[in-house]
Amino acid sequence: MGFLRNMMMGIMGSKTNKQPRLGGFRAALFVYVMAGLENMSFIAIGVSIYTYFFGYMNFSLTKSANTLTNFMGTAYLLSLFGGFVSDTYLSRFKTSVLFGLLEVLGYCLLTAQAHFEQLRPTPCKDITSNILGLCEKSTKSQEALLFAGLYLVAFGISGTKAATPALGADQFDEKDPKEAAKLPTYFNFLIFAMTFGAIIGTTLLVWINQNEGWDLAFGICTISLFAGILILIAGRSVYRHNVLQGSPLVRIMRVLVVAVRNRNLPRPQKTEDFHEIHDEEANNKHGEILPKSDQLKFLDRAAIVRPTTQHTGPWRLCTVTQVEETKIIVRMLPIILSTIFMNTCLAQLQTFSVQQSTTLDPYIGSFKVPSPSLPIIPFLAMFLLLPLYEYVFVPVVRKFTGIPTGIRQLQRIGIGLVLSAISMAVAGAVETRRLRVARENNMIDSPNYLPMSVFWLGYQYTIFGVADMFMLVGMLDFFYAESSAGMKSLGTAISWCSFAFGYYISTVVVNIVNKVSGGWFVSNNLNRDKLNYFYYLLAGLSVLNFGVYLLCASWYKYKVVEVKKVDGIQENGQSGNTEKSSDSIGIEGK
Repeated sequence: MGFLRNMMMGIMGSKTNKQPRLGGFRAALFVYVMAGLENMSFIAIGVSIYTYFFGYMNFSLTKSANTLTNFMGTAYLLSLFGGFVSDTYLSRFKTSVLFGLLEVLGYCLLTAQAHFEQLRPTPCKDITSNILGLCEKSTKSQEALLFAGLYLVAFGISGTKAATPALGADQFDEKDPKEAAKLPTYFNFLIFAMTFGAIIGTTLLVWINQNEGWDLAFGICTISLFAGILILIAGRSVYRHNVLQGSPLVRIMRVLVVAVRNRNLPRPQKTEDFHEIHDEEANNKHGEILPKSDQLKFLDRAAIVRPTTQHTGPWRLCTVTQVEETKIIVRMLPIILSTIFMNTCLAQLQTFSVQQSTTLDPYIGSFKVPSPSLPIIPFLAMFLLLPLYEYVFVPVVRKFTGIPTGIRQLQRIGIGLVLSAISMAVAGAVETRRLRVARENNMIDSPNYLPMSVFWLGYQYTIFGVADMFMLVGMLDFFYAESSAGMKSLGTAISWCSFAFGYYISTVVVNIVNKVSGGWFVSNNLNRDKLNYFYYLLAGLSVLNFGVYLLCASWYKYKVVEVKKVDGIQENGQSGNTEKSSDSIGIEGK
């Protein structure tokens, strides 16, 4: 009854005069539940739907892999749209609910197709038949229904991934140093909740779709996500809701246009001569002022006051804060670009590594481990290590660095990049051993399991799980904290875009490598392909990518914030960072 009462109060709003205490971890708990349930469904689909494409829709190995990576990439890339809508037209709460309902609709379509046999082709009897092209092909209408369901899910995810994490982070006031210091902890436990959901998805839901049917699995995804939306609604009365400040993309465009228009104006010698509004009732409703930085000086021209005031206006003159808001986005671009390749490596664990597992011995005694459940290994690593990171690693390292979070966000991301390179090198070594076992046992063309445990793949999965623990939390914290007050959802969406481009580039890389190498992946048989060479190539490229990241991180300068008077108190802060300068791995910034 208490839950129902809270849910109704969340939907209708409290009618009493008593104002509940807003924000904090109490409010974030509702976000954790929603994020966990949503991620449970999404990850279960992400790790296992490859087998649905191949075994139920009768797609080829290549088409199955490309369909998966394109779906995952689109879901993450569309988060930019979700973030834009959240910051411009809807609150983060409304965006989470409305886009979540679209995601539910997508799962409903997938459930219907999996349940009614006439909506999909007759499944293949075995893998060999599909490889040889002996199975019934899916029709255009059947594929249209599949893609409609998939991309409704992707479109829904675009809003929930952008808005829900930002909604939870909004519950901690960045103007209060004590609350701002809790943001890294919030993101750690946000990923902890999402990881817990992912573990359920890769075990229970994968077992269900493998043994009880895909219609039941999709149905559970539908119901659980809808329950998550109801729980999110139930917490509405205790949320701090963001104030819309108009389109962040329009503000960025204004700065670029005005900077070009003012390119010939003389540059002021003093910082205070650049245009800024310090009025309490001015445009910046959150009271956040960004002081002028020394980087990207050309953009400063957008804040130069013309000699005459007759042509002033939003497309003629910008504030320093608006200019700095644009600079933040521009400075973020090299960071996001240098993290993409790690997610190209991640895509291989969801495609080729899953396919590797189908050739290896999956039994522990009499229990058969489902191949799509292998991604539970990195999730378990994250699930176990995140509390240790928060309660052991951070306090110990804090004593040496003096940084409240132990290490800064860019350093955390860099550690993730290093570990991902190691993971790919280990993957290459494991695949080399798998190929040797196949040759030694004359099983190159055999459909039987090789005499090698599937848990050999656990090494690459575990290392990548630790890499993801550093990388994902660091990115979410970094892009949320560094974004201006009116761009928090868009900043969160930018972090997810790294995944999007990683998946898209995976498809391109596989095709290019296959063409340039003369055919590392042409036989449709992993025992004859050269997947180990591909893994070693990814490891080498990851090392080069880390070098690029070091340069980008050393150039980056953390955002500095001057906060306007709030209730008569003047505050200053720095988006959750204790230093004004940039830092990278082992580099003291400018």
